[in-house]
Amino acid sequence: MTPEEREILEETLAVSQENYKILKSIRRSARIGQAMQIIYWLLIIGASVGAYYFVQPYLDQLLSAYSGFQDGAAKVNSLFQ
Repeated sequence: MTPEEREILEETLAVSQENYKILKSIRRSARIGQAMQIIYWLLIIGASVGAYYFVQPYLDQLLSAYSGFQDGAAKVNSLFQ
């Protein structure tokens, strides 16, 4: 192997090692990004379920009041017919 070939081979090795480090960094960033996205959606879904659990009694009261209003309106409407 000539000195020129050896130098080219060493340069190729150095570039290859640098590319490997960059690729490893990109993969790590992608994994961290995916994990953060999963955590983000779990927080969104968890907050939605928690909010529904907290607001559910008020919604039940509101729906029962609305159905009572509908019954009252139907009775008043039947009086005028």
